[in-house]
Amino acid sequence: MDVLSDLLYRARARNTLVRQLIQRPPWSVTFADASPLTVVAVLGGGASVRLDDGDASPERLAAGDIALIGAAGRCTIADSPSTPPEVVIREGRKYRVRGGEPVDGTSWNLAPRTYGDGRPGGTTMLRGVCELHGEVGDRLLAMLPPLAVVPAGPRTRPALELLAAEVAREEPGQDAVLHRLLDLVVVVALRAWCAGPGSALPAWYRALSDPAIGEALRLLHEDPARRWTVAALAAEVGMSRAAFAACFSALVGEPPLTYLTGWRMTLAADLLRDTDATVAAVAREVGYEDAFAFSVAFKRTRGTSPSLWRREAR
Repeated sequence: MDVLSDLLYRARARNTLVRQLIQRPPWSVTFADASPLTVVAVLGGGASVRLDDGDASPERLAAGDIALIGAAGRCTIADSPSTPPEVVIREGRKYRVRGGEPVDGTSWNLAPRTYGDGRPGGTTMLRGVCELHGEVGDRLLAMLPPLAVVPAGPRTRPALELLAAEVAREEPGQDAVLHRLLDLVVVVALRAWCAGPGSALPAWYRALSDPAIGEALRLLHEDPARRWTVAALAAEVGMSRAAFAACFSALVGEPPLTYLTGWRMTLAADLLRDTDATVAAVAREVGYEDAFAFSVAFKRTRGTSPSLWRREAR
């Protein structure tokens, strides 16, 4: 399994919510709560997306465009950046804005999946929210800017059309279908964004294009508990130890075993939070025979002991 696939598999989305919005100008909706990952896709018409807590300029979305929004606070979607908010969504409730203040709150999470009057001449779009799992999910989100726009194209259109078709239905198992389709849209949109020009990708992702270093990263992700040495990794990819170490550090931005330690600590953090395994068992799971050595490494990278991190994370 390649590195990006491994991250996507481990960070599998959960707690998803998908809504279709159909609006005629002028319209503006503010989502006041921070969300781990938000997907906004325009199906017809156009929209403006603005992060109210950031310095980024509003982004214009055309039909077929997808916006990936990281862990942002207030986010406003409107027909135009100049349109004042008409609706505020906060803590699962929808409020009308009157005199600049939200009033008359009603449930949003339990509302029908389609919001708006549906009259012609407006904008149709999808908004999905999902939570990526654990520290691995944080690694994925760190790849993205606060607001990443993926232009419409053949890489994303089929998945988006599937999601659009399903959100209008009401059948048994619909939530499960929408969950998986939103996950698919996130994956194809993320992959398309990474392939686009000008994307500020992390060093490890750029290194995947190098056959030897990409293979070494795959091996570290496939079997992180193996007692890896630089020499063993170099032999696996057919390079000398010195040449491999220099090439890995240059492309990834850190030495091989430093990268391995960071990946092991990411996995360990999720195991500590999500399971009741002892610290010693977690240590063995990520490649440490000695629980003390694992605890020292964990505290050095996380700033706290495994036991204290577990208590605070939970």
